[in-house]
Amino acid sequence: MNVVKWTSVALFSIAAVAALPASAQGILRVGMTASDIPLTTGQADNGGEGMRFMGYTVYDGLINWDLSSADKPSDLVPGLATSWSVDATDKTKWTFKLREGVKFHDGSDFTAESVVWNLDKLLQDKSPQFDPRQSAQGRTRIPAVASYKAIDKDTIEITTKVPDATLPYQLAWIMMSSPAQWEKVGKSWDAFAKTPSGTGPWQLTLFVPRERAEMVPNKSYWDKTRVPKLDKLVLVPLPEANARVAALRSGQVDWIEAPPPDAVPSLKQAGFKIITNVYPHNWTWHLSRVEGSPWNDIRIRKAANLAVDREGMKELLSGLMIPAEGFFPPGHQWFGHPSFKPKHDVEAAKKLLAEAGYGPSKPVTTKILISASGSGQMQPLPMNEFVQQNLAEVGIKVEFEVVEWNTLINIWRAGAKHDSARGASGMNYSYFIQDPFTGLVRHLQCNLAPPAGTNWGYYCDPEMDKLFEQVRNTFDKTAQTAILQKVHEKYVDDALFLMITHDVNPRAMSAKVKGFVQAQNWFQDFSPIAIAK
Repeated sequence: MNVVKWTSVALFSIAAVAALPASAQGILRVGMTASDIPLTTGQADNGGEGMRFMGYTVYDGLINWDLSSADKPSDLVPGLATSWSVDATDKTKWTFKLREGVKFHDGSDFTAESVVWNLDKLLQDKSPQFDPRQSAQGRTRIPAVASYKAIDKDTIEITTKVPDATLPYQLAWIMMSSPAQWEKVGKSWDAFAKTPSGTGPWQLTLFVPRERAEMVPNKSYWDKTRVPKLDKLVLVPLPEANARVAALRSGQVDWIEAPPPDAVPSLKQAGFKIITNVYPHNWTWHLSRVEGSPWNDIRIRKAANLAVDREGMKELLSGLMIPAEGFFPPGHQWFGHPSFKPKHDVEAAKKLLAEAGYGPSKPVTTKILISASGSGQMQPLPMNEFVQQNLAEVGIKVEFEVVEWNTLINIWRAGAKHDSARGASGMNYSYFIQDPFTGLVRHLQCNLAPPAGTNWGYYCDPEMDKLFEQVRNTFDKTAQTAILQKVHEKYVDDALFLMITHDVNPRAMSAKVKGFVQAQNWFQDFSPIAIAK
């Protein structure tokens, strides 16, 4: 049933985009892994891919990411705020100086009141502009925020609930929509979705759900170095991997996300470029810690981590992965020195399971939620089947429940105790590990269990919470790094996730695509790209 569903969507999307010229000069057509166009109103859905294609294109945050280099990890840079600082005497108070002269696509001014209005649309359910769909995407990104106010036209003050050095990373997720455009279209987010207005380098000109979106350059963009070179950027939902390859080969798209590994050699032979780079990503099973979950036993968690043949999976993926040795990739500045190493050791896994009272004749049973495609999910069906076989060998019997990617995201936000989790004790989820809050804190802090946050498995450990508190209260980056290493060591030594692999973010594209720099980031800059004649 799932195969029929995905294939029909893919064929519909290819047919829709076929109406565009196959080699139009200056038009870049991208085949996404998403099954629908990401939410266009500001806070995109569809995970990191949604933000990549419909967040940082049409919109800006107060703080953006530097996406200009392929050779170093990305860091935060000024966006709609030119600077930010925390009060020396009260570290819950932050001041943001805003960029002057910035206009939304509709011509209205961006001001401090615009920021207040946008935070209200996410956090204040009594405000006229409150949008449940955007709030679902954005509220959990900024749990530190207690209050905010405009000081003057170009200054905003944000107060956090407790001192929190991770606030700038949190705010980098929050995109600014135009209050004036929302008023103009009748105070309707559904109407706004069709003609959205942000401040970003791209302006949306066509939006056809499940079919395509088209954008043109914002020639008045405030950062003149990032005014797009292309004439048009077209997004096409193609969730089925082979359908993406077919669209690329036939010239109906110029670029595809996540090509299937077995297609890579022939794509190279046909003259297509395969672009990869390390980036802050992991591919895990997030384990439930609610009462009755088998994953409450550290011996079972460690046994599962020792059962996975990561080198075998690397061969399955034609080398397009980095085997996991932790939640972060080897060599990362926050990796630290864990004492436990996830590796392929079947006998050690069996021994741990035997100690826990299990084995091939009496297997551990677990249901795992997985998706058939999605942002950062790599090749989830064959990869999960591979892990399933590995775990069966040592005495862990896995049943899969396959759901659509956005559905999986909604289950993740609802939590393992919610009826939507369908009794599962784990889910396969690829994580953005780009900053301390998003990469570590949000998954395991006690008070961020749903609905307050995205601690899906309801993990709660006072020792971990104490480390998170130290991270928040350490504003010196070097000192904060030392604490983050301790956090990661606990992640690994307690085997808090099934840590499987890290993606290398492969993309396949036409040789005509020029100027793309694949940043070490989930997000990418499409502004420098051109299509060669």
